[in-house]
Amino acid sequence: MSIRLGALVERLGGQLMGDPNTEVFGIAPLDDANASHITFLSNPKLRAQASHTQAAAIILSAENAEAIGADYRGARIVADNPYAYFARAAQWFASENAHPPAAGIDPTAHVDASATIAPTAFIGPHVTIEADACVAEHAVIDAGCFVGRGAKVGAGTHFFACVTFHARCEIGQRGIVHSGAVIGTDGFGFANDGGAWIKIPQTGRVMIGDDVEIGANTCIDRGALADTVIENGVKLDNQIQIGHNCHIGAHTAMAGCVGVAGSAKIGKYCTFGGAAMVLGHLSIADNVHISSGSMVSRSILEAGQYTGFYPLAKNADWEKSAAIVRNLASMREKMRGLEKTVQLLTQSLTDKNKEQ
Repeated sequence: MSIRLGALVERLGGQLMGDPNTEVFGIAPLDDANASHITFLSNPKLRAQASHTQAAAIILSAENAEAIGADYRGARIVADNPYAYFARAAQWFASENAHPPAAGIDPTAHVDASATIAPTAFIGPHVTIEADACVAEHAVIDAGCFVGRGAKVGAGTHFFACVTFHARCEIGQRGIVHSGAVIGTDGFGFANDGGAWIKIPQTGRVMIGDDVEIGANTCIDRGALADTVIENGVKLDNQIQIGHNCHIGAHTAMAGCVGVAGSAKIGKYCTFGGAAMVLGHLSIADNVHISSGSMVSRSILEAGQYTGFYPLAKNADWEKSAAIVRNLASMREKMRGLEKTVQLLTQSLTDKNKEQ
């Protein structure tokens, strides 16, 4: 599929500098684009590539448009946020080239008679949908998925192959859940009795809002008594663990392998780099950004960027640093002792000078 630049700007906004009748057939990176592509520049470090790209058009900011000057001779779409503009343009191309499945229920699927399936929904091969479950309009449940008793899948939500969505869990509209994700498993709840572990029944649900994306092999535990809540617009990467009774605020994003222990409450518009960890029962304010590999061991009540790890080093150097860290407490006590000694000596000298 192709689109005229003028039509693209009418659809997405921005300021077009160039021929509105120029047609583009897809999006490509700066260094791979040719005369049939549109490309984008969001990183000023890539201005040199932008100056020499062969793309028919480029999406960029006013600052970058001025910086590359006349070196680039193609059309330009000037936007306040070129990266977001690129994302929306890419969505349009993807939607035009998509092949959505026809509505209906595959004959190999097992759908309980009490389940409610919208006429426009698609239920793929070997899907299991249990009693009283509800699948809304235009939802897509791909091959091998499981939707448990009383679960609800919102309109336009897409479960890719082999998603497990356990009993009574709910997800809103336009969700995307990738293969292997498991939602609504029992939380890790046990009471210790003389060394033996007594299981605590996990009777809550997982409640997921609209426009949420959940990556492959990510697991979200149901609550123990209350619900685990994932608010609107949250984006979870692959292989993430969300513990029971967690609350993830709207539009928070987490990269791969993040782990959030039970009952943590995370605010809105937060970001977590890959492999960051959050201990249980902590609260994190809105607009907090956690660096990759960091361990959040206390509540964070103020917005900002937080980092908690040692820089990478050779193992021998790291061991030396670790040994110093282990001795910091005793070194502090010695420093305090030295400070007291210096104070006493200073006072003694002062008193002697006064006597003279």
